[in-house]
Amino acid sequence: MKAIWLEEGALSVRDVPVPEPVTGEALVRVQRAGICNTDLELVRGYYPYAGVLGHEFVGVVETGPDELMGRRVVGEINAVCGECPACRGDRRSHCENRTVLGIVGRNGAFAEYLTLPIENLHAVPEKVSDDQATFTEPLAAALEIQQQIDVSATDRVLVVGDGKLGQLIARTLALTGCDLTVLGRHAEKLDLLKAHGIAIGDPDSVEPGLFDIAVECTGNADGFETARRALRPRGTLVLKSTYAGDLTFDASALVVDEITLVGSRCGPFAPALELLANGTIDVTPLIHARYALEDGIDAFEHAARPGVLKVLLEME
Repeated sequence: MKAIWLEEGALSVRDVPVPEPVTGEALVRVQRAGICNTDLELVRGYYPYAGVLGHEFVGVVETGPDELMGRRVVGEINAVCGECPACRGDRRSHCENRTVLGIVGRNGAFAEYLTLPIENLHAVPEKVSDDQATFTEPLAAALEIQQQIDVSATDRVLVVGDGKLGQLIARTLALTGCDLTVLGRHAEKLDLLKAHGIAIGDPDSVEPGLFDIAVECTGNADGFETARRALRPRGTLVLKSTYAGDLTFDASALVVDEITLVGSRCGPFAPALELLANGTIDVTPLIHARYALEDGIDAFEHAARPGVLKVLLEME
């Protein structure tokens, strides 16, 4: 099968063997997959991964349990052992022996086929299109914030970053009724948020100490500093981005202001699919381009351009 392969920072489209599912896994024929910032960061050296990239996908089960055969599915990306202390302690996404689709020890979704544990798969409702279903994983990651911290209508909340994930985080946080502002530098992206009644602003004009919660979605040091500066004492800073390099910050200031620092990544698939199915979250305006799998190198170059939102790979 064809796949987009990463090795030593170099991407290539190559032929690789079709994966063979082990006991408890399913073989999924990938129909569509999305390029996200984590994929771009892996190419830049965020983590020493070699293999097939990609973890946002929708596909059809070709080998698996009867109830899923021939059905469209999306999949949680952490494949866990179920036996380590983290798994037994209900921290399965932090399994000590996990593989992570397209990120750690498991070939990913930028290929014609992938394998995942059956327990990771979620059937896609009929009314959810392939395009929409591809956003399930990042939408779930956006929802994870509300699994980790309480967000109420009285909270002043800042989202720093108007990119792919920032758009989804803003849309999900807006559902809480909080006093929400999103900072960004791209007029076209900010207009998408403004159309939904979300307040927007420029990172250079944020008022210090105004917000109860700040969510950093840029993955760069300037974004971190903007989010940190915007928080009041005893505020909460949520880090939602991976960083390719080291991040330097004033740890003493975090202590003095008693800032709560929260790392956040994977999230719940079921409510994400529900939001897509009932039309509460419309992701189609976030799609900027489509490429065939064999044109994957061009797709990555497009996805890395400033201001670009979601680039999809179509396997069929």
